[in-house]
Amino acid sequence: MKFVIIYLTCMTLAGLFIMWSDKKRAIQKKYRIPEKTLFLISFIGGSLGTWLGMFLFHHKTKHWYFVIGMPAIFLFHCVFIFKLYQYMS
Repeated sequence: MKFVIIYLTCMTLAGLFIMWSDKKRAIQKKYRIPEKTLFLISFIGGSLGTWLGMFLFHHKTKHWYFVIGMPAIFLFHCVFIFKLYQYMS
């Protein structure tokens, strides 16, 4: 279980960083990070970071698929971790 916590912490930080980076690139009118990459980072464990990044940096909050998708992925992760914890106990 310790590995799972470390992994999710790292992925949360990665999700937060990628949202910050994409917002910075948007302001500077530079090459943007594809939306599918943002969702991929979220899906592989960075959902809390990407969701927090949306609101901390006011990024992608006007896109309904982000406003609904990121919390849905986070909820999926919460259920998954709960079930994993039950299985390991």
